[in-house]
Amino acid sequence: MKIYFGFTVAGDRSAIDTARRVVELLEEYGHEVLTRHLVDANAWEADRLISPQDVYRRDMAWLEQCDLFIAEVSGSSFGLGFETGYLLGATNKKVILLYRREFEQRISLLITGNTHANCTLVPYATMGEVEEFITTSTVIREPASAQSGVEAAPGGTPAGRRLL
Repeated sequence: MKIYFGFTVAGDRSAIDTARRVVELLEEYGHEVLTRHLVDANAWEADRLISPQDVYRRDMAWLEQCDLFIAEVSGSSFGLGFETGYLLGATNKKVILLYRREFEQRISLLITGNTHANCTLVPYATMGEVEEFITTSTVIREPASAQSGVEAAPGGTPAGRRLL
């Protein structure tokens, strides 16, 4: 499956270790992470090697190509908000938003209050909780062609609700 992994380039990158672990796990499961460069130490510099218009065209093409969008949204990012809003408003693609519980009060209410049927919110306190979600999520573990309906947590919680 092609996955667009969203992570801030210019904002607070304090969740970089979690972001790198998510990308690592996704690749271990055989997924192609279109945006793996976002977890590199030089992501900001690399994006500035091309024009803003080329970044926009590239990222929009990746959003069109992806089967699933997963983002670590603990750090402030207008880009992540744009990408999330675009996918939920203009497509039927699944969106998974991970964020650190300790930052919940600093994250936009448009993220933490999202109840869209295709959006799954995953607040977490530890890397272990993120790993558990990634390793047990049917949306991530199943091929895109086998997916249908809305992801549910073990207790039957529908998407658009907090899972942890």
